[in-house]
Order: sequence, then C-alpha cells, then structure tokens
Amino acid sequence: MKTYQKEINLPAYRRGFHLITRHIVDNFQDLKKIEKGWLQVWIKHTSAGLTINENADPSVRVDFETFTNYLIPEDYPHFVHTMEGPDDMPAHLKSSIFGVSVQIPITRGRLNLGTWQGIYLGEFRNYGGERSLVLTAMGE
Repeated sequence: MKTYQKEINLPAYRRGFHLITRHIVDNFQDLKKIEKGWLQVWIKHTSAGLTINENADPSVRVDFETFTNYLIPEDYPHFVHTMEGPDDMPAHLKSSIFGVSVQIPITRGRLNLGTWQGIYLGEFRNYGGERSLVLTAMGE
C-alpha cells in the first residue's frame, strides 16, 4: 500500500459554503499514483467544516448557509463562549455538526465522486482567513 500526504492552504473565503474539489485535485498530484484507494481530507480548524454535496447549482450552497444559520443563530442567548465574537461559538457548533473530514474513494487516479458531488468547505466565521487542509491518499 502506498500513502501520500500533503498539507495545503485554502485562500480566505467569505462565510458560507464553497466548492473546493478542484483546489484539492489541482494541488495534490499524488492522487494520480493511486489505482484504487481513499483520500481523506482533514481541516485543521474548529470553526470550519467539510462535507460533500451538490456541485452544480450554487443555490444549494446558499440554502446550506441559510439553514445552518437558522439552526444555530448567532444571537442565541445562552452561549457562554462569546469573547471571540458572536460568530465564534456558532462556528464551533457548526464545525462539530458537519465534521472536520471527508473520505472519497480513488479509482484509477481520480476521485470517484458522483456526477453531482463536490467537496464543500463550510466557512462558519465572518472572517475565518486561510484554512489548512491535510490531504492523505492511501491505496495501491
């Protein structure tokens, strides 16, 4: 089994959900060396998350943002962790709900995503800044 690992930085994104599939593929050439295996994408932050969903219609990402803000509002009156701003504690909760990693099968050197699937960065802070990802590809 071969294992390749690389850390990459994403540029700062505005708050919301953003397709990052192309950024990952373009910056991790070792994917092509795996005939069949797995890619794990891990984000090294507690106020952003990763998920896989619709890659064609951008309104899906708008609805993700709208719905998560409805579920976890910034003005929730019972938050104790508030000194880093009103978007911080909600961002931690959203990160835990969405998760900090995704796994995607690799087949013949390519991500084996469905036709309409893409990897999303969920940026949950108003000004999150650059985000670091650890990419680990394993397989034969």
